[in-house]
Amino acid sequence: MTVSDIISGVLILAGSTLALTAAIGVVRFPDTLSRMHAASKPQTLGLLLVLIGAAVQLNGHPDLGMIILTGLFTVITAPVVAQRVGQLAYREQRDREVQLTVDEMREPRQ
Repeated sequence: MTVSDIISGVLILAGSTLALTAAIGVVRFPDTLSRMHAASKPQTLGLLLVLIGAAVQLNGHPDLGMIILTGLFTVITAPVVAQRVGQLAYREQRDREVQLTVDEMREPRQ
């Protein structure tokens, strides 16, 4: 075993653990906004760690460019999707008004 094998294994294991915690959070959290947070943050970081681990293993391989593109696409699209799901959840769930201290999305009263 080389040092790159150990580093790759640790990164892939850490990324898989984060993806597992994201999946558990999606199942266990009570409302859409909490689930959205659990699905976007650790899942994205977990995928990036797995991709970095694979990149370490594929040092100099032509498929390394595809791994980099996959990571960039994930980093660009995950926040946009999470923001859109959050807006939709806000519009559909009016029972959360009690939990919000400041509602920045409320339309001003006339």
